[in-house]
Amino acid sequence: MKVFIRLVVLAGLCQVGVLPASAQQKNNKDNIAFIKYTGFPDAHSTWDDIGYSKQAGKVVVGVTNHVDKVMLYAYDVTTGKMTNHGSLADRGHLRPFQWQAKIHSKITEGKDGYMYFSTDGGESREEYFMEHPAGYSGGLFMKWHPGTDGFVNLGLGLPYESVKDMDIDPVSGKLFGISYPQVHFLVYDPAKNSLKDLGRLGSSHVPRVLFTDWWGNCYYVDWRQRLVKYQTAQDTLLFARESLPAFEGTPGEKIVTGITAYAKDQKNNVIYAITYGAKILAFYPQKEGIGRVEDLGGVADSRSNIKPWGPYVPNLNIGDNGKLYYFVGGHGNFLIENRTVMMEFDPKTKKHTILYEYPVDQLSEATGSDTKDQFGNLYFAGRRELDSLDHSEPFLIKFNPGKKVSR
Repeated sequence: MKVFIRLVVLAGLCQVGVLPASAQQKNNKDNIAFIKYTGFPDAHSTWDDIGYSKQAGKVVVGVTNHVDKVMLYAYDVTTGKMTNHGSLADRGHLRPFQWQAKIHSKITEGKDGYMYFSTDGGESREEYFMEHPAGYSGGLFMKWHPGTDGFVNLGLGLPYESVKDMDIDPVSGKLFGISYPQVHFLVYDPAKNSLKDLGRLGSSHVPRVLFTDWWGNCYYVDWRQRLVKYQTAQDTLLFARESLPAFEGTPGEKIVTGITAYAKDQKNNVIYAITYGAKILAFYPQKEGIGRVEDLGGVADSRSNIKPWGPYVPNLNIGDNGKLYYFVGGHGNFLIENRTVMMEFDPKTKKHTILYEYPVDQLSEATGSDTKDQFGNLYFAGRRELDSLDHSEPFLIKFNPGKKVSR
């Protein structure tokens, strides 16, 4: 196993893993840092469960042992302090039959300063036991306030179903969720404690991500790979006429519905997205109607010696320079065999540049969408392989494309 160089920063408040010398570096190694989570020795992984609190200036992450324990962490972007805020079971007053294996959803900020998220069964007891007493009772909506440390369990989505992802209407405060495994679209109003099930949008596969626009409308993808818009003002679903772009000739098992990550550029009225088919899209939302989708090509250079739909990219961020940043790799799908690379993509020129390259025992996967602080630092939830038995170690990734990250 490769050994990380460790630096103690800010009087021992957290540890940063500096990029190994073996990594391919077109960017300065001081522009990126791996930051450890403290006080959770059996931590296994993080998923899409990362978000930024603008009000508190903290990156919030859910860390799991991938069985039955989830810890909530907050990283202060000003002081560099990483704080363990306890387990969801304790904070949410969960009884044993309400066990949760992980937070799979993003963690997103509401107008009230709370960080909202939802929980997931995330392992075989959910899929094979269902309503059996040892199975999964269902995913929950929750919120946590990084300023007051207040924690609220908002309750169950659907019985026996995870709430795989959620987002929030920044205007009304309504929550949107997608369930697993039956792919039901949910609308929950915390103010009224009202839950609506708008029915099933998918089939055998549940796409990772839903997202909102600046007007509070929510978007998902149906089983035909059409963009579906929940129009908040009308309380209706609107389906696009055409499927999202995909590579020609892609085998059927590889044209998988859905979006794995997104990043918003409100100034230019565009939301960038990456699909399971490894396409980069530029989506231009409209207050009414679906909006235009532009195909920006693949996540890797078309001249590379890989199948264009092969890589898996469950993460995306946009820098202050307007360029997109993402890690390619994870779940056995790589750009370079058994190596994870960080890519820079310029939407204007469509140029791909590999910035860093890691063997999987240093970085095997990164997740998270659109997590950026006021200093232009981008954040991802990363992990590395420890062995071939799916043991892994999670950490927070902090990156700035233009300058050194603070230690």
